[in-house]
Amino acid sequence: MFSNKQVMPETSANGAPLLATYLMWLDAPGMPAPAPGQFVMVRCGEICQHTLPRPLSIHQVDGTRLALLFQVTGKDTGTAWLARRQPGDEMDITGPLGNGYRISSQAHNLLLAAGGIGIAPIAFLASEATKGDYTIRLLYGARHKSHLYPAEWLPEHVALIPATDDGSAGKKGRVTDFLAEQAAWADQIFVCGPPNMYATLVSRKAELFKGKRCQLSVETRMGCGHGVCYSCTVKTRQGLRQVCKDGPVFDLDDILWDELGWFAFPPLRKGE
Repeated sequence: MFSNKQVMPETSANGAPLLATYLMWLDAPGMPAPAPGQFVMVRCGEICQHTLPRPLSIHQVDGTRLALLFQVTGKDTGTAWLARRQPGDEMDITGPLGNGYRISSQAHNLLLAAGGIGIAPIAFLASEATKGDYTIRLLYGARHKSHLYPAEWLPEHVALIPATDDGSAGKKGRVTDFLAEQAAWADQIFVCGPPNMYATLVSRKAELFKGKRCQLSVETRMGCGHGVCYSCTVKTRQGLRQVCKDGPVFDLDDILWDELGWFAFPPLRKGE
């Protein structure tokens, strides 16, 4: 491991509890070049501690180094173990895995939307997209300004549109409150965020996407990351698919969301 540091606090300025966020850089010589939206499986602790590895989105790449941006989800979790790693520690990782975001050769205006830790693969997509002839807007939301991804970490040619639930920075509201006004401009839309964000996207897709197709990254429990254990199987319009092998990026319309049981409908209305 090259470096590991906490980059976002556990509480906001007003004292509200938040998940601590860490940025870890790993030396990974010999690993094939990843694409935005792909992930790695990370072994956390001894086998007796955390039996299954953790899937984490690849956040950035710099030569033979790759970055992981992750939140610590509890005191005795695999991510808590990751947060305690020090430079020089060795990590057991496998990847890159899965299929990532796909930019059409016909597209020019790209709209990227991320909520919370969903910025991890979206920031990588933004960086890679700047290498092409695209105009890029990034609509990004968090609960409070203290948990917004630093704007200076994004490429200068990405137009950032921040939003916070409490209005402490950028627009006041959630990403889904402002998606429709940006979708009309976009040729393609790419999303990553929490389940409640996806619930809104699914139930209001005609209003929010203006007929445009949307690619999003699906998060679910994984056992192996190679399509062997079938623990991440989801139902799609093309039949059963595995998130680890066929995804994690899917077209929003391909997933049979009402059969997943990941969130309750109807979602929160605007302003709630």
